[in-house]
Amino acid sequence: MQDYFNTRRSIRRYSDRPVDRHELVEMLREASHAPTTGNMQLYSVVVTDSAEGRQALSPAHFNQPAVTGCQVVLTFCADFNRFVKWCEVSDAVPGYDNFQSWMTAVLDTVIFAQQFVTIAEMRGMGTCYMGTTTYNAPMIGGALGLPERVVPVVTVTLGWPEGESEVSDRLEPSAFVHYDCYHNPSPEEVRAMYVEKEAREDSRRFVAENNKQSLAQVFTDVRYTRQANEAFSKVYFDYIREQGFSIP
Repeated sequence: MQDYFNTRRSIRRYSDRPVDRHELVEMLREASHAPTTGNMQLYSVVVTDSAEGRQALSPAHFNQPAVTGCQVVLTFCADFNRFVKWCEVSDAVPGYDNFQSWMTAVLDTVIFAQQFVTIAEMRGMGTCYMGTTTYNAPMIGGALGLPERVVPVVTVTLGWPEGESEVSDRLEPSAFVHYDCYHNPSPEEVRAMYVEKEAREDSRRFVAENNKQSLAQVFTDVRYTRQANEAFSKVYFDYIREQGFSIP
């Protein structure tokens, strides 16, 4: 088990071997035992296991090959729709259209999603989180017919791995573990934390290919720019409000 966690990797290339729907449901059932706020289970997952369905979702994920190349796309959604309706048919008055409730549902959703990912990978399957879900949530919501109070949070591709995939580098625990109180690192300490990452061959290649002076500039100027972050933030923020969450 320790080997699994130390060598865990994202899989973007999949074989044609199908994922059994019965096994998929069993994995989701197991994942549902993940921690959840007040045992409310404020999430839903939309399973897309047809080639046509995956193709329809592909543009929302910038046509990344993993979406059409996998066997299943799972869209994990923050969902207060089911719980609010249960309250209403039970003569209870819900008050869950606020920021606190939104965050509660998001936390439930990501914990559930990660529990599923771990279960699937420990069964030998491969997964990959799509970082595009919050960029194009309105497109995804439209394709999946999401009602009010349901918002996509994360998307996971699933299938049986084909070929090998590298293990991503990680910072040492000393960079992110704090005892008793937060230690605000000095510039020298921060530089030391990223020395190994910056020295990697692939990191140096990214810097050269993008004609930048540092790996940090690849992130700020190319991969995750302020302009893109602000534009996608507005799209997602507006969609969350359209879906019934009154976030000021």
